[in-house]
Amino acid sequence: MSEDTLSRELQPEKINQPRRRFFGTAAMTVAAAQLGIITSAAAQTAKAASKLSAIKPATNTSFKSLKQINAGLLNVGYAEDGPSAGPPVVLLHGWPYDIYSYVDVAPLLASKGYRVIVPYLRGYGTTRFLASGMFRNGQQSVVALDIIALMDALKIQKAIIAGFDWGARTADIMAVLWPERCKALVPVGGYLIGSPAANKMPLPPKAEFAWWYQYYFATENGLAGYGKYTHDFAKLIWQQASPKWNFDDATFDRSAAALNNPDHVAITIHNYRWRIGIAQGEPKYNDLEKRLAKVSIISVPTITLEGDANGAPHAPPAAYREKFSSKYEHRDLTGGVGHNLPQEAPQDFAQAVVDVDRFS
Repeated sequence: MSEDTLSRELQPEKINQPRRRFFGTAAMTVAAAQLGIITSAAAQTAKAASKLSAIKPATNTSFKSLKQINAGLLNVGYAEDGPSAGPPVVLLHGWPYDIYSYVDVAPLLASKGYRVIVPYLRGYGTTRFLASGMFRNGQQSVVALDIIALMDALKIQKAIIAGFDWGARTADIMAVLWPERCKALVPVGGYLIGSPAANKMPLPPKAEFAWWYQYYFATENGLAGYGKYTHDFAKLIWQQASPKWNFDDATFDRSAAALNNPDHVAITIHNYRWRIGIAQGEPKYNDLEKRLAKVSIISVPTITLEGDANGAPHAPPAAYREKFSSKYEHRDLTGGVGHNLPQEAPQDFAQAVVDVDRFS
C-alpha cells in the first residue's frame, strides 16, 4: 500500500492536493482572426484525438497476450498489448494486487498506439528467480532494478512509467536513479520514496494505527499468519484500502492467484521489515539506497493522481508538490475511488498516461 516515507514525514494526523509581425492594422486583424480559427480547430482536434473512449471498470477479464522473458535476476511474467513499435508504457502494480489492476487500462492505451507492458513484480504471478538460492530481497531499489532489467531485455530505452502502491514508488525511484529511462511518470499518491531511517520517526497514534499490518509483519506470528492466510489477508487489505469499491469474488480471486508465487510471502515480509529497519538489505545496493534517502527531486514530467476514497495511508498532494521540478499536474478523482485506482477508474488512469506523454 502507499506506505511511503514522505507521507510518514509530512502527513498530518489525518491520513487521508511567435506570434508573427504583420504590417498594417487591417492585415493584422484579418491574420489574427484566421490564426485564432486555425489554432482553435487544431486544439480541438488534438484534444479529441487524445480523449479516450469511455470504459466501465471490469469490462475486461483477460489480457491480449501473456509472456515470459529472462531479465536480470528474474524470469519475468508480463502482459503485453498494442503495437510492438508503439511508444512504450510500463504499468506497475502494488501489494497485494497484480497485473489485473490494469486489465482495462492496457487495451485503452493500446487503442491509442502505445506498446503496453504490465509485469508481475518479483514475488507475484509467473515471475521467478533464475537462481533458487538467491536472497528473496524486497527492498525498494531492487524492485526498480528489476524493471530496468526488464526494459533492457525488451530493448526499451525509454518509457512512460506509471503505477500505484509499490508500483508508484518504483516509478519514482526509477525517475530519481535513471531519469534517462523515464519519458514521463504517472504515480498514484505522488512521491513515495522512503528510507528505514526516516521510517523510524514516530507518528501520532491515529496515523500509526493505519500501519497495523507493517507492525504485524514485524513479528514471527505475522510471518506465519501471512503465510497461512495470504488470501484472506489480501482481501481484508483490498476492503480497507478501497472501502467504496464493490469488487466481486471473481475479480479478487483473479488477482489473488498471483499471490501463490512461492516467493511472495518472503519478499513481502522482507519489504515491510526492511522499511522500518529491522531487516537488512543487501550491501551491494547500499549506494542506491543512500541516494534515495536524500529525498531527491524528480525532474521527469509527471501527473500524480489520488482517489477520494483511498483508505490506505497517504500524504496530501501539497506535501509532495515540491518534489517534482518538471511540468507537473495533480488530479483528484471523485466518486468513491480507492487505493487500486487504475482498476477502479481505468479511463482516468489511462487518460493521465496519454496526457503526460504530451508534457514531454
